[in-house]
Amino acid sequence: MSAVKSVSSFRLASLLRRENDPSAAIKLFRNPDPESTNPKRPFRYSILCYDIIITKLGGSKLFDELDQVLLQLKNDTRIVPTEILFCNVINFFGRGRLPSRALHMFDEMPQYRCQRTVKSVNSLLNVLLKCGDFDKMREILSSIDKFGKPDACTYNILINGCFQRGCFDDALKLFDEMVKKKVKPTGVTFGTLIHGLCKNSKVKEALKMKHDMLKVYGVCPTVHVYASLIKALCQIGELSLAFKLKDEAYEGKIKVDSAIYSTLISSLIKAGRSNEVSRTLEEMKEKGCKPDTVTYNVLINGFCIENDLDSAYRFLDEMVEKGLKPDVISYNMILGVLFRIQNWKEATYLFEDMPRRGCSPDILSYRIVFDGLCEALQFEEAAVILDEMLFKGYKPRRDRLERFLQRLCESGKLEILSKVISSLHKGNADDADLWSVIIPTMCKEPVILDSIDLLLNTVKEDGPLSAMPQC
Repeated sequence: MSAVKSVSSFRLASLLRRENDPSAAIKLFRNPDPESTNPKRPFRYSILCYDIIITKLGGSKLFDELDQVLLQLKNDTRIVPTEILFCNVINFFGRGRLPSRALHMFDEMPQYRCQRTVKSVNSLLNVLLKCGDFDKMREILSSIDKFGKPDACTYNILINGCFQRGCFDDALKLFDEMVKKKVKPTGVTFGTLIHGLCKNSKVKEALKMKHDMLKVYGVCPTVHVYASLIKALCQIGELSLAFKLKDEAYEGKIKVDSAIYSTLISSLIKAGRSNEVSRTLEEMKEKGCKPDTVTYNVLINGFCIENDLDSAYRFLDEMVEKGLKPDVISYNMILGVLFRIQNWKEATYLFEDMPRRGCSPDILSYRIVFDGLCEALQFEEAAVILDEMLFKGYKPRRDRLERFLQRLCESGKLEILSKVISSLHKGNADDADLWSVIIPTMCKEPVILDSIDLLLNTVKEDGPLSAMPQC
């Protein structure tokens, strides 16, 4: 008989790479050679095997299994891991919102025979930034010189952190320090600064920085820079300058995306310049920029504001023709205008038809329909929608629900009121505050007061009855 061929580390790496199920991958990693003729001989894993399994486990947030592999790697003294492997592990812990685990990994890197540099410091700082742990960031920064000089990535993270904390002046000081220390700013640096300036309504300063990034620092503006500036200009009504910037981006051979066009189209509609929208859409097509779902939603919203349902439906159908899928925002806008013009029958039909169209209603959809039916005095239909939304775990707005209950009491709709209270009880949405709305109104209505026993029987004895106000 021929000897059984053992699995090599190269073969294991290939098998791990092809395995899409992380649970199956870790089983394979733990038992790579089940037919080995010498089970006492330990399998010799390669750094590639460790790298692949760590990536699969970290990406799937299987942190317990990841810890076991890391412990094995620590004890596998043949292997000298690269710093990038630990940068990835730190980032995985960050995605899992586990900053303390990321910090522990950074502290333990020397035990894995790996030297820490500013590269792993940056990974840790980025995780702490995402998790909002600014105090720990400051602590890490105080000893950063032990690992090397801060680079552009370090400053980009710190500048971003300043903007998140609302420390606008500190961000600009960091930029000045960066330049003083001869650390060359990158497109990300300017993108972060310009975005922050725009958010703080400092559009003039943002425009100057965009000019300086090219003329002074030799860094070409990115599409994100133009997007921030164009959005800020549109917000202050400077549409002409916004369109000039869009043209400038094309002159700089920067491909303008659909987000920029969506911003411009939305601003044209808000400014009452809807007649210019078709020309902008034509330009999009000429430039090879296809409208996306956001673009169509902007158009639909504009027509909904003008109560132009025919045009809104036309663009909804055009989305489907272009291979785009209308999302729940698309439908919610049309539902809103249908109830606003008191066409509750068509609105209800569209709402019921949404799942067939491949879009499930969300909590806002249910609230729009419930509120619209209440305003249309369609109490029975509103009660059905309320029961359905409570079953799905959604709740109506508190003030709208109280108004609905008051109207049911005042109109003497005891049977519907009974069903509604039963639905609220089943959905754990009834409480003493709601009863305080219902009972005083019932006490004023003799017809309802005579049947109060029937109403109270709709809820269980262990419900909120003990907290009910008395007539």
